Amino acid sequence: MQSYQPWYHGNITRSKAEDLLSKAARDGSFLIRASESIQGAYALCVLYQNCVYTYRILPNEDKKLSVQASEGVPIRFFTVLLELVEAYYSPNMGLVTHLQYPVQREEEVDEEQESNNLPPQLPPRNFPFNDVKDSESKSSEQPCKSLSDTYLMRLQNIDLSTIPDEHQMAIQEYFRTSICLDVEQIQNGNPNLPGLKKLIMSICKTLYSEISHVLPSLEVFNKTLDQQLSPGGGQCPKQISIDSGQSVPFRLEQLTKLLYSIEDKAKSSMFESVGHEGGHRKSLIPVVMFEVKQESLGISTKMSLKVDVESGKLYFKKSKDGPDDKYFVHNKILQLVKSQKMHTKLVIVLETEKEKILRKEFVFDDTKKREGFCQLLQQMKNKHSAKPEPDMISVFVGTWNMGNASPPHNMESWFQCKGQGKTRDDTADHIPHDFYVIGTQEDPLGEREWADTVKGVLRNITNISFKQVAIHTLWNIRIVVLAKPEHENRISHLFSDSVKTGIANTLGNKGAVGVSFMFNGTSFGFVNSHLTSGSEKKLRRNQNYTNILRFLNLGDKKLNPFDITNRFTHLFWLGDLNYRVEFPSTEAEYIVSKIKQQQYQELLCKDQLSIERNDGKVFLHFDEEEITFAPTYRFEKDTREKYAYTKAKATGTKYNLPSWCDRVLRKSYPLVHVVCQAYGCTNDIMTSDHSPVFASFEVGVASQFVSKQDPNSAPQGGIQIMNCMATLLTKSKTKFFIEYHSSCLEKTVKTSEGENTEHSDGSIKVWFSNQVVLTPIISDPEYLLDQHILICVKSTDCDESYGEGCVALRAAEFCYTEFQVTLTHQGDKTGTLIGGIQLQTSVGKPTEKLYDFIKIERDDPVSSKGKGNDPNKNTTIQAHDISNPSYVGVMYKSGKLVDKGWSYSMPTKSLAIAGQGVKDSKNISTRSPTGKPCSMEEDEKSEMFDNPLYDSMAKSHSRSKDKDLHKKDHLTPLDPSLPPSKSADGDPDRPPVPTPRNRSFTCSENKSQPPIPSVSHSSAHKKPVVPSRSEGGMAHNRPPLPAKSRPGIPDPQTPKPRDYRDSTDLPNKLRPPARPGQSQAHKEIHPEVPKMSRSVK
Repeated sequence: MQSYQPWYHGNITRSKAEDLLSKAARDGSFLIRASESIQGAYALCVLYQNCVYTYRILPNEDKKLSVQASEGVPIRFFTVLLELVEAYYSPNMGLVTHLQYPVQREEEVDEEQESNNLPPQLPPRNFPFNDVKDSESKSSEQPCKSLSDTYLMRLQNIDLSTIPDEHQMAIQEYFRTSICLDVEQIQNGNPNLPGLKKLIMSICKTLYSEISHVLPSLEVFNKTLDQQLSPGGGQCPKQISIDSGQSVPFRLEQLTKLLYSIEDKAKSSMFESVGHEGGHRKSLIPVVMFEVKQESLGISTKMSLKVDVESGKLYFKKSKDGPDDKYFVHNKILQLVKSQKMHTKLVIVLETEKEKILRKEFVFDDTKKREGFCQLLQQMKNKHSAKPEPDMISVFVGTWNMGNASPPHNMESWFQCKGQGKTRDDTADHIPHDFYVIGTQEDPLGEREWADTVKGVLRNITNISFKQVAIHTLWNIRIVVLAKPEHENRISHLFSDSVKTGIANTLGNKGAVGVSFMFNGTSFGFVNSHLTSGSEKKLRRNQNYTNILRFLNLGDKKLNPFDITNRFTHLFWLGDLNYRVEFPSTEAEYIVSKIKQQQYQELLCKDQLSIERNDGKVFLHFDEEEITFAPTYRFEKDTREKYAYTKAKATGTKYNLPSWCDRVLRKSYPLVHVVCQAYGCTNDIMTSDHSPVFASFEVGVASQFVSKQDPNSAPQGGIQIMNCMATLLTKSKTKFFIEYHSSCLEKTVKTSEGENTEHSDGSIKVWFSNQVVLTPIISDPEYLLDQHILICVKSTDCDESYGEGCVALRAAEFCYTEFQVTLTHQGDKTGTLIGGIQLQTSVGKPTEKLYDFIKIERDDPVSSKGKGNDPNKNTTIQAHDISNPSYVGVMYKSGKLVDKGWSYSMPTKSLAIAGQGVKDSKNISTRSPTGKPCSMEEDEKSEMFDNPLYDSMAKSHSRSKDKDLHKKDHLTPLDPSLPPSKSADGDPDRPPVPTPRNRSFTCSENKSQPPIPSVSHSSAHKKPVVPSRSEGGMAHNRPPLPAKSRPGIPDPQTPKPRDYRDSTDLPNKLRPPARPGQSQAHKEIHPEVPKMSRSVK
């Protein structure tokens, strides 16, 4: 009954419920929604004095409902929600106020329009649909007669000349009489359909006997191919009796499975006979030559580089056809350093026979050649690595709306990333990916047929028989995951699921399918979605995304509070998202002209998905590679030269302007390695009105770690999280606690209740004063630095999540580190969490990762120009010149920093050359939050990797504006060896009030706080400077203000080596936003995020 009540809102989100009550703006307004934390339970939300109070409605064993209200109030039980609501209209029932004004449900007008204008696409099977008048009738005769007449009329319009007369008569007789008998059987609860079975047996009489005759022979052949049998050891199976009672579909399925088994075994044996091992050849990647230029004493010399991946050698040749001058084995190639200033230049760092470091600079013909060379060298290092498990893999992700048409015979360009956009070089054609994830929409093929088609294409390209990890289909939406055979035993915890988002969320013509699994110690999630079509249906597409996010059930079931965006180390979202270019239909020809000129930027500014992402409405904190290819929809079939942007319909002409409907996005945990190597679309696959889209990624992975240390003697590790403060965008009147989840922890850990401070803008600041110590299952840094802690802020009254986030333990690799995390819930931004983390591990040095083999040199050393290759002068590469931007989280994209949803006050990382290690590794394990030295030089400063959408540095750290505020509003990291210190005002019960990082969430307090006396320390006492929230973990004696923030005062500090993140030499369009104290000229590069207020007016 509850679904028909106006106050019952079903599965709306908590934040949506708060918004509806805020709009009502009357005490006693209420609504009921489904509980997010307990299945079968409800949440009663009541508005009182601009705050929302939430009460859980729980069912007991007898399915009777009761409200968890105030203590001392007798518990009453109700049979249905309507009875409960009517009872709580009375006062003094234990609620903050009695129920008065029900908040009405919002009508989904958009959904109704879609149902009227766009009839649903039927699933692959044909189900009978009755006329509306017939369905309203309750008699059994009318539906039966209607069904019979419908099918007989259809039969008259079909050409029956190709089938025997006896079969024609049998089918007509079934539709005249037998179908009515079957309808009666169904109404009586018997689903066997005897009339249909009789018809099939009559038509398949010859087939049935033929199957019984053929099946034993095929079973003998199958046994012969079975490798487990010794020669001559097999026995002929017994003949299966024709009268065994098995149905024709069962026998056909038996026959089909047997034929597929024979085909697979025959292929496997033939591959082995021609030199394959495990489905792929030993010699896979051919030798590749690259023509390059090398400068010496200002003279440019042509030469060739020959890469032999299989033998693990790199040859230097003075001429392409001449003899090999010199070669270096894979373990002597220490590092590749890409020049960011000159995209064709590459530095190869080599180790000579005398253990000297040699630095050679080469210039390639173009950027793609340089990338192809780097990929081959990386493949060589990976192939000949002594590591038992990989720490980096490559993933191909493809999406294609097939338009209900069969695919062409040749689809190699799709899987080789050939066509438009960011594509791979020809030299990388033979490098296979470790995983291939293919998402299709409007796919007319069966699962087996499509999977075999894809496997066949990959076999032709790579000579590898890929293993099918998973396949999942919802109507015509399908996802297939294939992996190299060698990875088969590394894959575990496999899940798949689907969500329907078609009309009324009941039809599967639109929706999503997903697959998730663990690869050793790294979790992967893949979602293929087909969202609502139509340029005007943008809001409906946003709702589709939210529903998929909420209801797609993938990944670890223990992570129930977290949606799929926080459950996986790497989540890839692909599909026909159907977001359009928002131009009027009259601009169609103008759009086409811009596409022909390859001027995409103006069109991308009107791309609906980009606009919605920038507004934080969908795909929050997802990343998408820059689009440099033409719109993939809507083409005329069998050509890519013409867009068919008009479509004649009964209601008039419909416009489908050329748009980037088909997309690939991803979201990864903080401080993990992931690089997009290709993102584009094909030119030569033209059977559909969509072009296939491809993307390839280089992804860092963690192994299933086995510690080399004795667990009895190894010191116990610890993860300390302290000084946490959450800013929550909610009007709920409740208390909160934090829950910590991770696969590296022995158990889930909960904090005690936090202390709330309400603000006039509708937000709540929650201070969690207690330090939390998490115990990892393994304390080895090799293991811990690859782990992440998932954080969930929950309410104490209904155990529902108010925000989730993630913290990387790698951030605390060297010392105490402060973090700021954006909290999200079901795709919406719900606040921020700031705090500090300290990592305590056993002594050890993490091994070098394969993805650290390639670095980026931001600026070319001046000394290298025109001075030859002196190994003594170029034995090392300056740490501040090299970075791996994807690894440390600083992503440059179109001249702007990308908002990742997190930031850390990490110290400057010393990046050593591969094979050289990190100096003074013994001191790395000393990590203290009290201001003690943390294995850094005295003049090295901690710097925040900030995200511009936070405005965390440039706005909330206004030291120069209010020096007294800086002194009093700081957080002191706790030292476990010292007793807790009192707050500045002498009140032991009042926690210190930190300065918020995110200005967009700060506001004045409802109650004025008493002034806090500033405490000054004389320099004669030599007390250490207490680190503030923005200075946690820094070295001693740091001046309280940067000198350049005070105009007219010279810089008293000694110069320090330029940090590789310093952007003073970058062009203006690539320069990140100004930090505190810098010139205000650059302040407008990243405008302030608008305040998000939930106050009721």
